[in-house]
Amino acid sequence: MRHTVFNPTQIHLLRMFEYDSSDRSLEELKELLYQYYSKRMNEKLNELWDNGVLDQKRLDEINELDLHKLQ
Repeated sequence: MRHTVFNPTQIHLLRMFEYDSSDRSLEELKELLYQYYSKRMNEKLNELWDNGVLDQKRLDEINELDLHKLQ
């Protein structure tokens, strides 16, 4: 049998939500997490762009990739 080890963030979330398990809370949390990770991703992409790692040529190359074939 395989054991799952939770990281501190997962443990904290589990403890938080043992008190409120409503569907509304779930949807609110999903939206909040979406916004959080979307903001972080945009910040990282801006950093890559500003540092010259990412540019329009590279974006065009990525757009042509078949992402299903990537390992």
